[in-house]
Amino acid sequence: MLSYNIWSRKSKHYHTGRSRSSFTSLKVEAHLILLLLMLCDILWKMTECQCTLGNYLSTQLQPGYRRDGDIMIGGLVTVETFYPDNHPSFTTVPPFVGLSFPVPSNYYNFLAFVSAVEEINNSSELLPNLTLGFHIENPYDNFFLMYRAAMNIFSGMDTGIPNYSCKTSGPLFAIIESLPPEHSSQFSSLSRIYHSPQISYTSGNLVMSDTAKFPYFYRTVPSELHICAGIVKLLKYFDWTWVGIIAFEDENSMRAVQILREGIEQSGGCIEFIETFRQSRSFMLPNKNNIYNTVSTSSTKVIILYCNKDYREPIRHTPIWEASGKVWIITEEWGFLFPSNNVDRKNIIVFVVAKKTIPSFHKFVRELHHYLKNLHFKNVLGEEIFFDENGDLAIGYDIINVVILPDETRIKEIVGSYNPYAPQEQEFTINKEAIMWESTFNETPPEFRCSPSCSPGFRKLTREGEPVCCYDCIPCPEGEVSSQNDIDTCTKCPEDQWPNQKRDACIPKVISFLTYQEPLGITLTFFCIILILINTVILGIFIHYKDTPIVKANNRELSYILLISLMLCFLCSLVFIGHPDKVTCILRQTAFGISFSIALSSILAKTTTVVMAFHAIKPGSKLRKWMGSRISISVVLFCSLIQTVLCLAWLFTAPPFPYLNMKSEIGTILIECNEGSIHAFYFVLGYLGFLAGISFIIAFLARNLPDRFNEAKYITFSMLVFCSVWISFIPTYMSTKGKYMVAVEIFAILASSAGLLGCIFFPKCYVILLRPERNSRTCL
Repeated sequence: MLSYNIWSRKSKHYHTGRSRSSFTSLKVEAHLILLLLMLCDILWKMTECQCTLGNYLSTQLQPGYRRDGDIMIGGLVTVETFYPDNHPSFTTVPPFVGLSFPVPSNYYNFLAFVSAVEEINNSSELLPNLTLGFHIENPYDNFFLMYRAAMNIFSGMDTGIPNYSCKTSGPLFAIIESLPPEHSSQFSSLSRIYHSPQISYTSGNLVMSDTAKFPYFYRTVPSELHICAGIVKLLKYFDWTWVGIIAFEDENSMRAVQILREGIEQSGGCIEFIETFRQSRSFMLPNKNNIYNTVSTSSTKVIILYCNKDYREPIRHTPIWEASGKVWIITEEWGFLFPSNNVDRKNIIVFVVAKKTIPSFHKFVRELHHYLKNLHFKNVLGEEIFFDENGDLAIGYDIINVVILPDETRIKEIVGSYNPYAPQEQEFTINKEAIMWESTFNETPPEFRCSPSCSPGFRKLTREGEPVCCYDCIPCPEGEVSSQNDIDTCTKCPEDQWPNQKRDACIPKVISFLTYQEPLGITLTFFCIILILINTVILGIFIHYKDTPIVKANNRELSYILLISLMLCFLCSLVFIGHPDKVTCILRQTAFGISFSIALSSILAKTTTVVMAFHAIKPGSKLRKWMGSRISISVVLFCSLIQTVLCLAWLFTAPPFPYLNMKSEIGTILIECNEGSIHAFYFVLGYLGFLAGISFIIAFLARNLPDRFNEAKYITFSMLVFCSVWISFIPTYMSTKGKYMVAVEIFAILASSAGLLGCIFFPKCYVILLRPERNSRTCL
């Protein structure tokens, strides 16, 4: 009737001014609605409801633990786990039954939580005039019960009511939780709604480093991204390049395995296998035997077990621990969970969050308030405490060696640390002598590789169709070295250096040039001096016997010029010996070319004089007026002047210069003279060949003249020797290198000059000294 009266009053007010017919129609509709509501009420009373609304869990689970204060801190601490063991039918109240497991280690965290709050409240310096309260709930490691516990904290009572706050104390500033990674990420959606900071001291979930998705999430443990980098550094430190990975099939583990794989491959390692346990809430993992077979038959001895402690019980009951001779690298502190009768007594390396004994831990808890993003302080140990840009506490890991003694006592020894926030040279430290290895290993620390390490002087050659860690070692190519182990490519030595015999270092190349100290240089110098002395003696003889018929008959002036030019030829060969420099390089070829051109011009003048003298004695010959020393001297000057012009043109266009030849001989730097212009060099040689050829032809034609003009025979033979030497010189010169090329040229100069000296002047000296009776006009 109350509803009817309200409706009637509203209807009368609403329809004022309307027509009577419209009012009658609305009145009928109102009566029909009222009859329908009364019918529903009768049916409700006639039916007994099987299900009643209510929080049936409130009477079956332990209530939370709370203490009021001006500022409240929430806590989700799992001191007991619960696994429901029923299948609800949704028609009756399901029995709340399941498996329950106490977690004693977490109870220590609960006590630490309460103790920290009490110390803060008892201190007159930390939060003066404020009382810190707390509300701790047990999420039971269960997704549904986790939400129930969170709602209890947000509502301020044991029966959580969404969007309602029944708090009788101060506001909630933050919730500190120890939820599993997947629960922690799901709980963040609830903390975002209430704008409450969520602080985890157990979750290193990689996904939750994304501040855009989790703006209210903070943690006092490092992100698992850093543990991946730490494992990579550990493998690189021990040079373990052949490993296997085991993980659980969840999003976080798969992402971590991918990061771990990239890091191992970038550091030069290889992964033999990656096995994953398929998720299961039961203790019987469906593929555990397959994974055991993979581990036991694999060639690698290093196994990385990547999964969090929530999977410790399922993994404990797997047979993988029966595989012997393996080194286990584990990402959680599970030493107390290993089956002692199966697992190796040593070879267990564990990454755990670094722990310190801090007498005043409450100072750390006191700093966790709503200014977390700007938090930066030093604890009592003098260590800086701050959150990074991802909300992760800047803290590292301790590397622990777990050792199981014969009496089943487990010892956990800290053997190193990894702190990604430390300076680069200090971020990874380890004491390998402190690690206890299995006695079956032949060496400590053991070496686990697919292929032996390539020593310096060798490089890696990857085998076709196999991982990059499986390779052959081949020597470095010629001219290249490798100074470290396991080099992919050898390094080419600088041009002035060459690999040593082991090809592990570059050494200076041997500098090579023809010196006066080496046997070859000494020998050539000796012959040069001997020939100069012989030439000087012959010149002295000719000067001493200048008025004798044989000296006069052979054109005394030309003989002097020829002997002096031959002496210059012998002397210029000495310029080829010694360290080449700019001056000696210029003198070598120019002095050689001009000296020989004078000698060959003198011979040409001699030959021409012989022929002209023979024809001048004929009656009526006009050649008599051309006879005389002036014509001979003119021939020498003209022919020599042409060679001089060629040499000057050579010097002005492309002069010879000293050159370091580093490519002709292996491991040797040849210091030699570069001709500058090879064409100019061959022009000079060609002109000498031209003079020699003309002289040879004229002398050959005059070989049958009367005996008193028999010098033409000697000139013919001398030109034959000269041309033979220089024709053989060209291919020999082109086929030799370095100082031997210089020696060939010196030999050609000495041999050709000695041939001219001997063939032309030895017969005359023989007559002058040994047969003086033939040195008369009657004998010529």
